[in-house]
This record gives sequence, structure tokens and C-alpha cells, in this order.
Amino acid sequence: MIHPQVTAAAKLRRKPTADELAADPYHRLLGMRAAMEESNEAETGPAIPLPVVVDLDAGGVPCRLYATRTGTPVLVYLHGGGWCYGSIETVDRFCRRVAERSGCAVLSVGYRLAPEHVFPAALDDTTTVLDYLRTSGADLGLDVSRLAIGGDSAGGQLATVTARRQRDAATPLDFQVLIYPTLDPLTSAESYDEVGAYGLDRASMKLAWETFVPDPALRFTPDVAPLAVADLSGMPPTLLITAEYDALRDEGADYANALIAAGVPVVHTRYMGVNHGFARKLATIDAARAAADQVASALRSALTF
Repeated sequence: MIHPQVTAAAKLRRKPTADELAADPYHRLLGMRAAMEESNEAETGPAIPLPVVVDLDAGGVPCRLYATRTGTPVLVYLHGGGWCYGSIETVDRFCRRVAERSGCAVLSVGYRLAPEHVFPAALDDTTTVLDYLRTSGADLGLDVSRLAIGGDSAGGQLATVTARRQRDAATPLDFQVLIYPTLDPLTSAESYDEVGAYGLDRASMKLAWETFVPDPALRFTPDVAPLAVADLSGMPPTLLITAEYDALRDEGADYANALIAAGVPVVHTRYMGVNHGFARKLATIDAARAAADQVASALRSALTF
């Protein structure tokens, strides 16, 4: 059964207007951006005060740094939103809680969004941020010898593609956190048919993929489709979170299994009774707080803080 908190939380999100629904895909996406931002405060709740919360320019990419003290490892975090919406603000409360509970710094990335900036813009921004951290992070009081990457939904896709690219560049990351990651451009999983009525359906996900990667020939390359990567050995140890009522549930599980088969240490946790997007809704869904705390605990263990 879907949790009553999920049903109640869905009522906080503004419904698209008739004009937005009738608009072309670009303006429909702009409406979804606006609706997410407008509901953010009610969904995520008050901000936890931290000693360090600062906006900065990481090589031209806007970021927000959260820290409780100096000399800490860093989680680079990439927000969800189908590569087309979401922002540093929509994951602000989640990042604050993870930073407070883990003792690690969190650097939240405001990567460029489609359709204004299509693939590989968001991926390039993520690489730029990692390069910035490695050259300038020590000046910010961070221990950049211990780096993790993570993200939810589309951010999870960007995170794990970046982790694989860093592996290939012989600059491997120490850990990855993937929260209901978006991984399959074919949207072929049975979970789309089984639970696609609970907030994320195949049509919406197809629109997101097509907007992010307009060129069909690129959609099944390793930098877009993590499940198409032939060799996953050497990927960082992974915490992968899925949700029972999420259309992305099965592709997340498939990726966890593929990582395990390649010898990668993986913890895969499925949160029952919740749907896609639950993890940032700290004010309305109990499981969101549990998920943030699980992420924090995993970071403490993985980065030997």
C-alpha cells in the first residue's frame, strides 16, 4: 500500500494549469519547474542551521557548500528533476541534513538544465566542479583526498556516469550515492506499467530523456546510459536507494545487480510505500528523513570520518 503521507504530500504540489498542459513541451517543462519551486518550502520544511552554508562559483558552475567544520571529506551532490528542472534550492534541506548527520561537507551543484542546455552540458558542469574541488577545495578547508558523488533521479544518472568517467581517467572517487537513479533511455522496465500511475510515468520520462539528449544516436552511449556500460568493475562502493512505487524502481535494481556482478560493494535499499521523489520531502514523509540519515551513515562509514 502506498503510504498516506505520500498521498498527502502530493496535494502540496501545484497542478499544471490548462494552458501549461496544452503548451508545447518546452513551456510545459517550464511550468513543471515553476511548480516544483513553488511547493519546495512546504515539502521540505525549515532549514537546519549549519556553521557553513555558502554559495560559490566552482569554475563557472554555481554551487552551495554545506559544512560543519574544516578538514572534512566531500560529497558532490546533483539534484533531480529530469535534467530539466530542480535546483540547489529543491535539495537544500536534504543536503543540510546529510551534512549535519554525516559530518562530511556537501557541495550541491547547480548544473545547466535542458532544454536550454542539452547533453553534455550538465555532465561537463559536474566534471568542472570536480576539477575545481581538486585544485581549490583545500583552500575552502576541505579534505579533497576523500571524495564521494551522489544524486537523485537525473542527478543519480549524472553522478554514476561521472564516477565511471573518473574511474576511466584514473582519478577514482571513493563512494557513490544513487537515489532512484534514471538509467534507461528505453524506459523498458515493467515497473513503468506496474506503478507508473504513482507520480512518474513512461510518457514523462520519455520527454525528459528526449529533451536532455535530443540526438537519438547518443542515448545509448556510456555517457548517457549507465546500464549500457560493458565493464563496471572498479566503480566506487555504492549506496543505491529505490522506492516501491517508483517507475524507476526496476532499472535501479538492475544497476545494483550489475555493479554487484562486477565485484563492486553495493547496499541496495528499497523504501516501501513511497514513490519517486520522496527523499527530498523531509517535512512531509518520514521515510525521507530515514533516507537522508542512511546516506549520512553510509558516508561516515565509507569515508572513514
